[in-house]
Amino acid sequence: MDDAQRRDADRAGRHVEAEHPVLGRAVIGDRGLAADRKSGKPILVTGSHRSGSTWVGRMLAAAHGVLYVHEPFSVSDPPGRGVCNVAFERWFTYVTRANEAPYYRAFKDTVALKYNRLAALRGARSRAALARVLAESRAWAACRRRGDRPLIKDPIALFSSEWLAERFDMHVVVVIRHPAAFVSSITRLGWRHPFTHFLEQPLMMRDVLAPFAHEIGDAGRQVPEFVDEAALLWRVIHHAVARFRERHPEWTFVRHEDLSRAPLAEFQRLYEALGLAWSTDVARVIEQYSGDANPGDTTAPVGSEETLQRASAHNVSNWRRRLSAAEVARIRANVADVASAFYSDAEW
Repeated sequence: MDDAQRRDADRAGRHVEAEHPVLGRAVIGDRGLAADRKSGKPILVTGSHRSGSTWVGRMLAAAHGVLYVHEPFSVSDPPGRGVCNVAFERWFTYVTRANEAPYYRAFKDTVALKYNRLAALRGARSRAALARVLAESRAWAACRRRGDRPLIKDPIALFSSEWLAERFDMHVVVVIRHPAAFVSSITRLGWRHPFTHFLEQPLMMRDVLAPFAHEIGDAGRQVPEFVDEAALLWRVIHHAVARFRERHPEWTFVRHEDLSRAPLAEFQRLYEALGLAWSTDVARVIEQYSGDANPGDTTAPVGSEETLQRASAHNVSNWRRRLSAAEVARIRANVADVASAFYSDAEW
């Protein structure tokens, strides 16, 4: 591969874009690590949005031989039809074998690193867009020839994680974040959630969200107070996460707070679990994006490089400065039935 191909591959890959007191078992699963180390499985990094999944995905993609794919399930900002030739109309689409027909081929190609140049060219409306498509196509071809591992970073794929794992033999990493931190982040950004997108998916309501049918129905009919809405969304998402943890001991579950407080040690363990090659270059990247030299908080636009470069240990407690005591108490009361599976009383 020549230097131009290497640059293209790197550009596409980066998108120039022990026992735990609450979790009960090791946060990072240790079953079958030797087998996974040899398998080169595709990786899915998911969890709730605003859980730090982009940070986690990017730090894992610092490993040699990993191609980063950003949020193909996104309704508003998918990576393009060349990367994944399907469009989603609802947030948190629930895909199973029963309804996989519109999605299967697109994800089969993505996981196989088969760039759909024809689909991408149809959407290229300028010479610059055409040049990007051709560069991305060459980069993906180079990654496929090298045998790189795709890493799909997508919190919106959470409810479809079992389908992705089963159909494409993916190693799933689920990122968990404190409910108060999630609510603080969501409300600060003004991100409302259309609960009708859950109600419009009868399979999802039947299979996963039946315990919340009444509350979701109410939220779909009348928009709740913002804090209550965000807390309900955290409960719904982490109810699914708790269910996955029971059903899939082979998956990897990590808390954002644990990664943030000791990023080098925890990411090294995560690299080991996924069979990724740890190096001094990887450690340098993680320090660059997590070290104390970075700001602890930022008002930079979501998706910008500045939002990823944080003093991660400081970022853990930002919610305590943003939320009032009354808001924290309200959030805690709303999420108590689910949050106790992930966070102790002392962590409030």
